Amino acid sequence: MNLLVNGDAERGAGGTAEPVGQVVGWVVRQGAPAIIGYDVGDGYPTPADPGPGAAGRRFFSGGNSGVTSLVQEVPIPATGPAGHRAVDAGRVRYVLSGWLGGYAAQEDGVRLSVEFRDRAGTPLALSVLGPVTAEERGRATALLERSAEAAVPPGARTARVQLSFTRSGSGTSNDGYADEISLRLTTTGRHS
Repeated sequence: MNLLVNGDAERGAGGTAEPVGQVVGWVVRQGAPAIIGYDVGDGYPTPADPGPGAAGRRFFSGGNSGVTSLVQEVPIPATGPAGHRAVDAGRVRYVLSGWLGGYAAQEDGVRLSVEFRDRAGTPLALSVLGPVTAEERGRATALLERSAEAAVPPGARTARVQLSFTRSGSGTSNDGYADEISLRLTTTGRHS
């Protein structure tokens, strides 16, 4: 089960290349994101470009700001197979994944990160994915899948997931793109 709300950009305002003021499930910490439809065209990713096979109608973009940041604070379940006791016993792993990309030969990009924190808010572990470079994309407009998997650190009670879009050159569009963002917890068979 994906712990993130609206990791696929399908809910709320958007659908054009125009920036939106709010993104369902996410806090806009900086900049002005856009939720763009795959049918917009005009150089933006389309269903014909490399990207998630099960893509919905829309994806995240950096909008028109030099730096755009979206954050989601996710509580670790208190009980259940991946709850606090299992986390503290070292029996819970996470998978952070997403499709990240950009436009043609431009180096605008997006980083996806998860930072696990303890009850007091102290950072315990960090994983960062991306950005996907123009070279990795074959200098084509594309989104490529990236993922990281590791143990949830004992003592973790929250996970801060962040999308950070950065415009690298001139122009007004921040052409870092992201879709199908997920954070999933799994349990190992090991018992203490």
